[in-house]
Amino acid sequence: MRRWIVLALLAAGAAFLAMRWPLVNDVETGKSPGYPDLTVREYRASEDQAAKAVKAAVERLPRWQFVGAGSGPAGHAVQAVYKTSVLGLEYDVSVRVKRDGASTRVSVRSKSRKGPVDFGQNARVIRELLSELERTSLK
Repeated sequence: MRRWIVLALLAAGAAFLAMRWPLVNDVETGKSPGYPDLTVREYRASEDQAAKAVKAAVERLPRWQFVGAGSGPAGHAVQAVYKTSVLGLEYDVSVRVKRDGASTRVSVRSKSRKGPVDFGQNARVIRELLSELERTSLK
């Protein structure tokens, strides 16, 4: 009987947490209504400078792994993987850097590799990268 009570409480807790966050596993700056604070960032730096700053920020952060980068007519792209420390869950992160008039736009997308709901982790991943980028590189 006690076991069923514990299981019921765990299920209720999980349901509460699932309803607290948007039911997504893919978050992108400027495109995820559940996270209005996650906006595309604009900088005065050149496209090349911003792309280098993104790569450097990824390489400085713990639990982040730089995967690759490229550039073309659509701008620069930086790919990375974020891995949680407790469960070892992985999140694919794509950063797009594109010149737009007098500024360079940086947008970030984070997608969970597993599960239909991320419990806000993708948004935390994006915030961590943007904070590091703004703290040390592109003010």
